[in-house]
Amino acid sequence: MFQLQDTLVSEDLIDYDFVCNLNACKGACCIDGDAGAPVEEEETAILERIFPQVRPFLTPEGIEAIEAQGTWVIGSDGEKETPLVGGAACAYVVVGPNGITHCGIEAAYNAGAVDWRKPVSCHLYPVRTRAYETFTAVNYHQWQICTPACTLGQSLQVPVYQFVKEALIRKFGQAWYDELCLVAEEYKKQQS
Repeated sequence: MFQLQDTLVSEDLIDYDFVCNLNACKGACCIDGDAGAPVEEEETAILERIFPQVRPFLTPEGIEAIEAQGTWVIGSDGEKETPLVGGAACAYVVVGPNGITHCGIEAAYNAGAVDWRKPVSCHLYPVRTRAYETFTAVNYHQWQICTPACTLGQSLQVPVYQFVKEALIRKFGQAWYDELCLVAEEYKKQQS
């Protein structure tokens, strides 16, 4: 682990390569699993505020789940997350004609209907963060459904932290990311 400001960052973000391969996985991370995407406290109010504008971009099943459960829920682990449709797919997911899932919130953002892209946890994936009292842990989440992303990342030689650069800057700021890049360079030198 590396300490950067008030975060502890796993070496896995440097050691592992990753580039989403949506043609292979079809966005399975949005529809598989038993929990919704993590939602930060300040994001709950955003989800409530933008739902009327996002609604036209969602599936009927997603709208029904959100209207029944709310724009966010408390998961079985006590954390805030997006609601699910039938205990599996995120209620905000939509499927394109090519069978690839994408985020209805992000579709609304791209269309200019809302000014917020999507929960930062979704933007960061496969990086997961967890806030503790004195620091935030920043880890790489390995999931078997992402094997095609690991293979593509290895062929392109793109480390996890570079793949999620924009999201890491969104979460922690440019100065934090610049420091991570310096640490990664030094770490790679020590490894070789």
